[in-house]
Amino acid sequence: MDQDDYKCILDNLFDGVYFVNAKRVITYWNHGAERISGFSAQDVVGKGCADGILRHITGSGEELCTRLCPLAKTLVDGEPREDEVFLHHKNGHRVPVSVRIAPLRDKDGAIIGAVEVFSDATPQQRLREEVNELRSLAMTDQLTGLGNRAAAGRQFKRRMSECKRFGVPFGLLFADIDHFKKVNDTYGHDTGDCVLAQIAKTLKSSLRGVDALCRWGGEEFVALVPKVDEKAFHSIAERMRRFVEATSIPSGCGHPPLRFTISVGGALARPDDTLTSLAARADTMMYEAKRSGRNCIRLDCNCEAAGEDSAD
Repeated sequence: MDQDDYKCILDNLFDGVYFVNAKRVITYWNHGAERISGFSAQDVVGKGCADGILRHITGSGEELCTRLCPLAKTLVDGEPREDEVFLHHKNGHRVPVSVRIAPLRDKDGAIIGAVEVFSDATPQQRLREEVNELRSLAMTDQLTGLGNRAAAGRQFKRRMSECKRFGVPFGLLFADIDHFKKVNDTYGHDTGDCVLAQIAKTLKSSLRGVDALCRWGGEEFVALVPKVDEKAFHSIAERMRRFVEATSIPSGCGHPPLRFTISVGGALARPDDTLTSLAARADTMMYEAKRSGRNCIRLDCNCEAAGEDSAD
């Protein structure tokens, strides 16, 4: 095949293709490149790729053409490269593209230029965004915005891995809102949902940044707390209890604010624990707190202690 045959093939590729010489001057620009970028061959051939035409940027917004350009690196070291960048469309918007770069060599092996093949990555980007959104939805409780039980399972696996590999202790705290059924019976489920959302925010604010709070179901919440000894474990549980006890939630319609307490049960993890076994021990402790009068904590560890044993 002669040169015109190769040009015909390249011009009919769906992907964008362009060649540059050793000085990064564009020497060829196919129809795919025109379609994806909006720039015609007449717009770009004979110009340097660093002359502010495509103005590639990274996903974080860093300019590539002046100092981080993968094509320029390939011209120096002769290594092929792949990357995902955002080119500047002629109409003024950014287009996500997947780029693949390879050096062009003469018969003696010297680098005389490079070829870049790029394709519109918009469908892939949208697919990734949709997958991430679905993954987030699958792990999120829609009422409270907390992680759900599946998210708690993922957090447990992470903490158990740290425990087994590095000896980092962790525990699970099980918190249940005391007498929550009365809220739904008295004020209705809309108010009950509001109460759950507000208490979720209060519990989250009572925890450390490394702790993970999830809604277990109904009026039950679990917190996975790493890097704790028995004293710290008790302190975090007591902080949760006190934060809720000290909070009031407007009830509307001229009624006085609603006040709540929680019963908290907890267990420090053992190396052979599963999420089910650890949650079961914490749940048992939570029911012991209920039997003790509510608004208190009971922990499955040597430092078993509690807050004030008072009914709400």
